[in-house]
Amino acid sequence: MSGAALLEVTDLSVAYGSVGAVHRLSLRVDEGSIVTVIGPNGAGKTTSLNAIMGLHPARGEVRYLGEPVDRLSVEQRVARGLVLVPERRELFAGMSVADNLALGAFTRRRGRAGEVQSMLDDVYRRFPRLAERRAQLAGTLSGGERQMLALGRALMSRPKLLMLDEPSLGLAPLIVKEIFSIVVELRAAGVSILLVEQNARAALRISDYAYVLETGELAMQGDSATLAEDARVAATYLGIRDAAGGTDHASGSR
Repeated sequence: MSGAALLEVTDLSVAYGSVGAVHRLSLRVDEGSIVTVIGPNGAGKTTSLNAIMGLHPARGEVRYLGEPVDRLSVEQRVARGLVLVPERRELFAGMSVADNLALGAFTRRRGRAGEVQSMLDDVYRRFPRLAERRAQLAGTLSGGERQMLALGRALMSRPKLLMLDEPSLGLAPLIVKEIFSIVVELRAAGVSILLVEQNARAALRISDYAYVLETGELAMQGDSATLAEDARVAATYLGIRDAAGGTDHASGSR
């Protein structure tokens, strides 16, 4: 990759007790790019995002905007523009769409008057369905609408780097296409993206660079277009038939 590094992860290792989940993972995300991490179930993809976000203790170095973040709390990382949209979306089901979005701006509460409202207006312009349902309880939304709300809430904190964990999980194909179009639009608007995704084909199509994680270790990396043409990646993650006529279907989530 080329360009200024927004996020640099070096030799990241994560364990659950005595069981290693991620082993010496190194990756980077440049400003203005979409970087994806693909791999089979249990590869350590979600664990890696959680460690970068400060949600799980880890060894190694994580640098964001050129500075180490190991002493920063999750809230401080969010305030600096490092934001995670988790796989479970973690919305407040008993609260309205508008209230969920307002909670996403907690790091901006001390900003200038009207800043939060301006951000809310921007989210509603980007997600018209959320504007239509602003008074509706989050728990009554469809799966696609919940994902839009999770993205909108993250955007309320004005992220520089948005980390997305399985944004297409459980969604119908047409909604998945819409979500990925939104991701591309966010990059065009200046938000860099680190994408963990079960849909390897779609992830490689929209991203600039890709890492393949297997059993907690980096197996491959390269330009997304190049990896999409790699025979092993195609057979293992894209469901493309190999020379022997067998088909390995793309793997699932974390």
